This record gives sequence, C-alpha cells and structure tokens, in this order.
Amino acid sequence: MTVPEIVLASNSPRRREILGWTGLRFSTHSADVDETPQPGETPLAHVQRLAEAKGRACASFAPFNGLVLAADTIVVDDEEIMGKPKDAEDARRMLLQLRGRMHAVHTAIVLMIPSKGILHATKCSTAVHMRRYTNEEVETYLATGDPLDKAGAYAIQHPQFRPVVKFAGCYASVMGLPLCHVEHTLRKMGFGERREIPFQCQNALSYACPIYKLVLNGEDVG
Repeated sequence: MTVPEIVLASNSPRRREILGWTGLRFSTHSADVDETPQPGETPLAHVQRLAEAKGRACASFAPFNGLVLAADTIVVDDEEIMGKPKDAEDARRMLLQLRGRMHAVHTAIVLMIPSKGILHATKCSTAVHMRRYTNEEVETYLATGDPLDKAGAYAIQHPQFRPVVKFAGCYASVMGLPLCHVEHTLRKMGFGERREIPFQCQNALSYACPIYKLVLNGEDVG
C-alpha cells in the first residue's frame, strides 16, 4: 500500500531534511505543546508523551486516512532531562556539564492515522560520548546561535564544533528523527517496504550504521 502524504508535526529544519531523504511526500505543521516535565516523570515517559502530544496537536491537518509523524528528542545526563536551553547561559551550563562525559539521547516517534484512531509509537536511545572541548570553543559555538534550538544545546553534525567523540547507534536519531524506526513502523502499519531508506540515510550522513538491520527486524536497539 502506498504511503499517503505525511503531516510532519515539526518545524525543525533537521527533521524536514531527514524525512526529505526518503522521497516520501510530506507537509509540515508546528506543534505547540508544553514541554515541561511532569512531577515524577521518567525521561522515557516524558519524551514519549511529548511525541504523542505533538502528533495529536497536528491531527486535524491530516486528510482522511492520512498520516501524522511526530517526534521528540531529549538529552539525559544522570536522569536530568535537557531540552532546549532557555538562553545562552543555560546553553553554556549544558555544554560544560556534558563535556568529556557520556550521556543518553532519546528520540520518540509516533505515527498516527487520526481518522482511524490508529497510533504506533516507538523510541530510539543512543549513548553519546562528548569530547573535552575547551571553554573558548564553547564560547565560539554559543556565538553562532546554533545551540539555542537544540536539546542539550548541541548539534552532533555541527561542522566546526564537532562536540561528539564517539557514539554507538543511530546518527539520525541524535539529530532528531531515526529513519529506520520510521520505516519499520510504516511496515508494521501495512505500507510496504522501502528498502532504499537505510542506505539513503547512511549516504547522506556518510555513516555506516551498525544497527539498521536490527531496527528493521524489530529489535529494541538504539
């Protein structure tokens, strides 16, 4: 079955770029939701709740039998949820806290067919090791403005700052949209297979993904 046009519940340039690699038809709509963690909410419950809230916020934009794709990404350091920084000072705090350490990046995705009440949710968790960048590098990066709309105040793909020394798992998920998880979910929903998608993603990122076959087989890996 052909994938209908997707409503991407995001104005993120990175998510638009990543979904564009698939060649699937989609439109974008912003999802204005409160991202404040609830009392006692675990990081995984938080990121899943926000992904679902974003999808529901954009459900009215989907035509009959149309799809809505929503995602949310958080950085977690010792159970502290790091969303987008409030300002440059908050971004500086996050970057200095993460420097030289391991943390987790969780991305939750939701694919919905609102007219049928169908919702499929999954997540991708990736361990990320930051390099020991200098204070001067942090200030130079802050001056670009790039950290202010990023969870954890950094972009893994930033060509000058290059904050990550190593990680294991899905590169696209750390950027905000794990494509193989999207593809696997589309297959579960009965929309056939697009075998080229993992290779389009790897080509775009110049990254040999070690887990894509496991993800497409339905294994819970990040």
